[in-house]
This record gives sequence, C-alpha cells and structure tokens, in this order.
Amino acid sequence: MISFITNPVIISVILLCVLCLCRINVLIALIISAVAGGLTAHINISEIMRIFTSGMGTNSETALSYILLGAFAASMVHTGLAPVLSMKIAGAIKSKKYMLIFILTIIAVLSQNLIPVHIAFIPILIPPLLCIMNELKIDRRSVACALAFGLKAPYIVIPAGFGLIFQGLISENLIQNGVDVLKSDVWKYAWILGLGMLAGYFTSIFVSYSKPREYSSCSEIQKINGESIHLNNKHYITLFAALITLMVQLWTNSLPLGALIGLSVIFGFRAIDHDKTDKLINEGVGLMGYVAFVMLVAAGFAAVMKATGGIEDMVNIITPVMMYNKIAAAFLMLFVGLFVTMGIGTSFGTIPILAVLYVPVCVKLGFSVPSTVILLMAAAALGDAGSPASDTTLGPTSGLNADGQHNHIWDTCIPTFLHYNIPIILSALISVCIFK
Repeated sequence: MISFITNPVIISVILLCVLCLCRINVLIALIISAVAGGLTAHINISEIMRIFTSGMGTNSETALSYILLGAFAASMVHTGLAPVLSMKIAGAIKSKKYMLIFILTIIAVLSQNLIPVHIAFIPILIPPLLCIMNELKIDRRSVACALAFGLKAPYIVIPAGFGLIFQGLISENLIQNGVDVLKSDVWKYAWILGLGMLAGYFTSIFVSYSKPREYSSCSEIQKINGESIHLNNKHYITLFAALITLMVQLWTNSLPLGALIGLSVIFGFRAIDHDKTDKLINEGVGLMGYVAFVMLVAAGFAAVMKATGGIEDMVNIITPVMMYNKIAAAFLMLFVGLFVTMGIGTSFGTIPILAVLYVPVCVKLGFSVPSTVILLMAAAALGDAGSPASDTTLGPTSGLNADGQHNHIWDTCIPTFLHYNIPIILSALISVCIFK
C-alpha cells in the first residue's frame, strides 16, 4: 500500500488536480506536477526537463491541427457563416432552452464526424449565444456537459472522423498484443459505453443542472445584431471547404492536411481575399493557441510519467489482485486508466500505454474479445471528460468563459467528470458480465 501511495503517477495526478482546484493555471500545474513526479522517481531535475521538452513533440500534430482548425474556424467568422449560424440558432430556439442545448450537442457531434473542426467551433459559435443563455437562465454547466458529450461520445461509438481514428488505434493495439479485432467491428461493442454516456448526458441536463442560474447581463458586443441571416456564395464556399476537409482527413488520416486543403479552397475560390491570410492565421493562433500549447505540455507530462515507471509499478501492484476475480480486475484496469488519462489529457495517447499492460492480463483471465475491447476503450476514454488538460474540457471552457463567468475546473471539469466517468465505469463493468 505504501508503494502504491508513493507511486509517481498517483502523486503527480493528485497534485495536478489539487493545483487546478486551487485555481492554478493548467500549464503551470502540469509542469509542477511533472517535476514532482520525476523527483519522486529519483530522476535528476535536468533530466526531467529534458524528457519533458522532448516529449512535447509527440503531440505536435495535434497542436498543428488545432492551429489550422482555429484558422478554419476564424474563416467562418470572416465569411460571415458563424454569425449566420448563431442567428439562425437564436431565431429557432426562441425561449426553448432545452432546444438550444440539444442543437449545441448535435453541432458538437458533427464537429467530430461530419465537419471535423473538433473544438475550434466552440470559441466562434458559443460567445454570441451567451446573452441568450443568460436570458434563459441556463446553467452553463449543463451546456459544458452537453458539449463534452458531443466531443467524446462520437469517437467512442461512431466509426467516422475522429471515431475512425480512435477505433483504429484500439484495433491496431489489440492486434499487436495478441487479440485479433477488425477495425470495423470495434464500434459494434462500444454501444454499451455510449448508453452509459447518454444516461449521464440526460442526468446533467434534466436533473443536476436543470434549475435556473443567474449570470451578469451581457455587454452589447456579445449581442447578436440584426444582420441578414441569408446564406450567400461565401457561406456555400466555406461549407464546401468543410466537406473537402472531411474527405481529405478520411482519405489521408491527416487532420492538419485536411484543414490546410480546406483553407486552400476558401482562399482559392476567394471566399476570403489572399491579403487576409496573415490575419486569419493569427486569429487561429488566438482562438486555439492556448489549447494547442496545453496539449504540447500534456505530452511532456506524459513523457515524464512514462519515464518514472510509475504506470508499470501500479500494474505490478494490482496484478496479483486481478488474477482472482474478473470484476475486480476490470475495476482496477479502469482505475489505472482513469489516473493515466486524467494526467495526460488524451484518450488517444493512452491506448498504446494501456494495451501493452492490460491485453495480456485480459487474455490470461479469459476475457472475451468484446469485453477486452470495451475495457480498453473505457480505460482509455476515462478521464478525458474531467481532465484539466483535455480538449474535451478546454474546448467548452474556451467558449463559455468568454465573459469571465465560467470556471474551468468547477464549472466544466468536475461536472463532466461526474456525469461521464461514473457511467463509463459502470457500463464497462456491466459489459464484463454480459460478454462472458
């Protein structure tokens, strides 16, 4: 027990959560926690920083994707598409707050699969709607949970866009560790996790955060004006560019390339003049630069955690217990997965770490293929909602805190943690009993 408590990963993740709860900036909290974990593992401070900075490069593609997608989202503002969409949403909902929440959920789902701008749409689309949310007295925690659901559930259950990438990683890592699973079969086992998340989604909206909540009145700059809400040629070109972005991403498996070609379509068809290129990129950095940098720092944190050997130590400590009972084994796998993903902030990056450690255990205990797939998916996805360094939480906060009235930890991370991680754990444990 003592060695488990002094495990570098446990110490780092707990320290990270405590610092964030004390309102320390996520970037600073990640660096401090990484250093603390490295020192606990008796790694020299200079070596810790070397590992940290070199590890940041592993998330470089993700960071580049966010910058380019931020530029793509900024182009939606310059062409007028984002304000038009906001005004159309505002006109459609009138005084129906649940309709607004459902619309935002659908848009979040589409951002993962149909128009893969990921979280880049949030700082564009949400701020103009804050005034309406205030008038309807919507608790923004319910909107944070709705957006998190739309950002997370699709890659777990839908085999398209980011879901295709996530489920492909699941299949590849299972095959590498001795379990043959077709990529096309992964989504067929994931429905039970999706049902769990759906239950958490409805609970957050209709039960936990259904009561009216007062916010300060919004400034004039936030109010949607009475401009024309009709689509024009520039809007259609932008929508066409979004379609091209999706097609290229699916064809090449490269989100940065898809975003780059999408931007090329926008400029090539002159929806935006060429002389605005620098301004567009600068705005993209402004929109998504912070999130991109958090992803880089989270990758450095993950590299230090791997170097400490703490993950392997955790598994070695709990493995003897796992060998006696499938339910206990499944719970302990999920527990470790939660800690790993909470720290590094990415379920995609957690898959290779957990697969090497857990798939052999699942095979030895006689877990069925569906149970193994579900456990690995759940263990990797746990913590994505709720992690201070996850794009699933950073994205909603970037839009909902545009007027400074939404706290990242208390209003996004904790609500999403409670409403999605608990259902995922329960769903995964139920699956062990179902798929024997």
